[in-house]
Amino acid sequence: MSLRDLIRREHQLLRRPLSIGARVLVLLAVVSLILALILPLWRIHLVAPQYQEGLELNIYTYQLVAGNDGQDLHEINSLNHYIGMKPIEEADFIEMRWVPFAIGIFILLALRACLIGSIGSLVDLLALFLYFTAFSLGSFYYRLYSYGHQLDPKAPVRIEPFTPVMIGKQKIANFVQSSWPDIGTLPLALFPLLLIAAMWVSRRDPLT
Repeated sequence: MSLRDLIRREHQLLRRPLSIGARVLVLLAVVSLILALILPLWRIHLVAPQYQEGLELNIYTYQLVAGNDGQDLHEINSLNHYIGMKPIEEADFIEMRWVPFAIGIFILLALRACLIGSIGSLVDLLALFLYFTAFSLGSFYYRLYSYGHQLDPKAPVRIEPFTPVMIGKQKIANFVQSSWPDIGTLPLALFPLLLIAAMWVSRRDPLT
């Protein structure tokens, strides 16, 4: 088979309508995004000598939820004050303004693909979602970097600038910080896998 024939074959494949099984998988992908919107995506936990049980902060796509009916955020900011870190405030997380909107767009695009889409439309959707994921993680890392490097030089406790760990544990001054993906990351990670499965099903189905 010549290169021209191979390219023509792949173009025809991308234009192939989705099979019934593939459409079901895309619907499941939509459900996974809806779950990601309402479940916590990340969990930050702090332990210090005066807080043996720990302080917890859960990050959703649209809000921050602190443990102990929100009191933990006040305590975390008190700890941060000693090392000169600025207070953690939900208003500073501009990602919470556009991430839910972006996920809503992906839901609409997935539903459109389910109704009138082709394999090519899933390829485009997958590429956009992977870019969105990489950009979101990069934005999250930059947020952590900014908090750890913009320290007040007049703070009671002077420490070297640092970047709070995004995944794992680390010791910062007299407390230990841990940060891990929460349950909401599972359906978010499932979305691209379901898109890939839908493409594979449509490619293999001789009736589409």
